[in-house]
Amino acid sequence: MCDGVHIDPATGKHTILGVFSNIRGREFPLVYPYMVWFMTLTDVAPGTHRLRITMGAEPTKMQPLLEREFQSENPLHRINLINELGNLAFPQPGEYSINIEVDDEPLLSTGLVVHD
Repeated sequence: MCDGVHIDPATGKHTILGVFSNIRGREFPLVYPYMVWFMTLTDVAPGTHRLRITMGAEPTKMQPLLEREFQSENPLHRINLINELGNLAFPQPGEYSINIEVDDEPLLSTGLVVHD
């Protein structure tokens, strides 16, 4: 998670700006205006795939945040995905679970702590 990603037009290099792993709010419910979730995937079979990101305060009550398709040329190809998310609502402080899936298969499960 970060504030932004810059892609150098001359080299294609990605610069990740403002990396963070928690959020602090003064009032709740908190609406976080904008963040970017940058990820690099490898070892993905050729073809069209679907990325899905969900989040929730309870593992049984996950809300979809993002669903998108992406292409893989071959398993050796590095796929950089820049996912922009806006106006994320956090009803209360606590730890929120984040699940990332590719083609309905779990890729990553992590947490985001929201402080008051």
